[in-house]
Amino acid sequence: MSTVFKYDVVVVGAGHAGCEAAQAAARMGAKTCLVTMDMNKIAQMSCNPAVGGIAKGQIVREVDALGGGMGEVTDATAIQFRMLNRSKGPAMWSPRAQCDRTRFITTWRQRLENTDNLYLWQDEVAEVLTEQGTVTGVRTVWGATLLARAVVITAGTFLRGLMHVGRRQVAGGRCSEPAAAFLTQSIEALGIRSDRMKTGTPVRIDKRSVHLEEMTEQPGETDFHRFSYISPLRPLPQLPCWTCETNADVHEVLRSGLADSPLYNGQIQSIGPRYCPSIETKIVTFPDRDHHPLFLEPEGLDTNELYLNGFSSSLPMDVQIEALKRMPCFRDIRVYRPGYAIEYDFFDPTQLHHSLETKKIDGLFFAGQVNGTTGYEEAAGQGLLAGINAALKCSGSAPFTLQRDEAYIGVLIDDLVTKGVDEPYRMFTSRAEYRILLRQDNADMRLTPHAERLGLCSAERLERFHAKRDHVAHIIDFCRNHPVKAASINPFLESIGTTPLQGGCKLFDLINRPQVSLHNLSHEIEALRECLNSIGLDREETIEAAEIEMKYHGYIARERALADKMQRLEDIKIRGHFCYNEITQLSTEARQKLTAVDPETLAQAGRIPGVSPSDISVLLVLLGR
Repeated sequence: MSTVFKYDVVVVGAGHAGCEAAQAAARMGAKTCLVTMDMNKIAQMSCNPAVGGIAKGQIVREVDALGGGMGEVTDATAIQFRMLNRSKGPAMWSPRAQCDRTRFITTWRQRLENTDNLYLWQDEVAEVLTEQGTVTGVRTVWGATLLARAVVITAGTFLRGLMHVGRRQVAGGRCSEPAAAFLTQSIEALGIRSDRMKTGTPVRIDKRSVHLEEMTEQPGETDFHRFSYISPLRPLPQLPCWTCETNADVHEVLRSGLADSPLYNGQIQSIGPRYCPSIETKIVTFPDRDHHPLFLEPEGLDTNELYLNGFSSSLPMDVQIEALKRMPCFRDIRVYRPGYAIEYDFFDPTQLHHSLETKKIDGLFFAGQVNGTTGYEEAAGQGLLAGINAALKCSGSAPFTLQRDEAYIGVLIDDLVTKGVDEPYRMFTSRAEYRILLRQDNADMRLTPHAERLGLCSAERLERFHAKRDHVAHIIDFCRNHPVKAASINPFLESIGTTPLQGGCKLFDLINRPQVSLHNLSHEIEALRECLNSIGLDREETIEAAEIEMKYHGYIARERALADKMQRLEDIKIRGHFCYNEITQLSTEARQKLTAVDPETLAQAGRIPGVSPSDISVLLVLLGR
């Protein structure tokens, strides 16, 4: 006989998506149960012990602005921080941090265990329960029945996970952790399509065996930048990383093992991530290159374990180790474990609404790698939105969604549910057409009002948000109105290599020059210095945000106007208006794609691959009729 527990929301899987989903739902008042197979692996960093990176860092800032936990946990456990892409414009700046893997887990677990309305259950979910097309809960392998009005599946790579090292195969969701063997079959029985994907991870190295003196040291940064808008400065000691390169000898050893590579001997049929290829894929794809960069990264403060970024592999163990020994810095190498590939089940995300609720089953949500994405950050963003919408579902409220001009999370989810995936999806700045609007510095201005409305905004966050917003507006207003005389400022302008003024101007006009900053001007203009000194908390971040708004105001205004123009198509609802298969004026491909996706709006229809502008024109004409 099954033991029955009753909740509002059940979240299956305690990875990065699951942690955000469970925390959000509980904080919004839903009685929530987070189910995990191992409570000691909550928020485990399955691959790289790092958070952020190109576009991913922006997502983490957005998660934080919406009241999620990844940013605060990252800041609390960071052992190196860098702002990537500083040589480019601020729309491209992306924060990234190495984290202490063990502390990341314990910090998240403490956070979850001290969240009201949130309960943890260690078990494996085997079945999703439904009645008449509506989810009613889940059943576990130990016979527990967890009843709920909403269920969020965030199972990561565990669904029928299969690991590969050479010709050896072991079932598992991660190294030394069992796969979830039954859940996919239960979900497929509900009419939801699944498929297989592949990812991989590199060898882990004993630091004591590495000749670090023969590598290039890569220090971190110690300025004011961080992930969370409310975190204190990083509390842990900051460690360096190291870089090196492979060589022709390394590649020769790797080629000798290709016959036993699961990627090339037919053992793995599923598709891996194009933008994070294995080392064997690199030497096959780029046969003329005799070197590839590698990055050696610490796993924590209290361990000698190092992560070799750039050397993901599923080649036989002896081939991996022998290839590494051909590099001078690794000539005496000892490893903790080899790299491996893993295949796992995912579900076609075009089967989801933008709320991440499935179209087939009312109250069933998917988030994270089960939607065909890759990366902790993409998972966290989806988990947060799924948890929010699961709680809203329980209260009978309308779903919460984000537009493409509001957040990278909005771009991510729209891409998934509109276009689907044919490889593990990874976010890039190039995927966001409004990236000048979606900068890492202004995620709080864009999204904290949503967090306040949803009940995810603490009093501290709200107070700091209002203070920053007001100070940014005050700085910009001051610069727009404060006059500058040519005679007083020209010596300074000439000293920094920029053209002197022919006449007076407003301070705002000077800020537009690339050589000029609020900081260097404040040394010359006392009134500006007093204005900036009036900022207390978050002073440097506030000044930077104001300066970016002023320097790029023309680009920002132009992109905002374009986004507003496109919003008109977003406002035209078409779901339920057409039987696409009967519209002969549409192309055959458009009829098939529109029927499969069933877009919510005309703008979403236009983003579906295979739907042409002429197809959109046909729909517009029919709507007019």
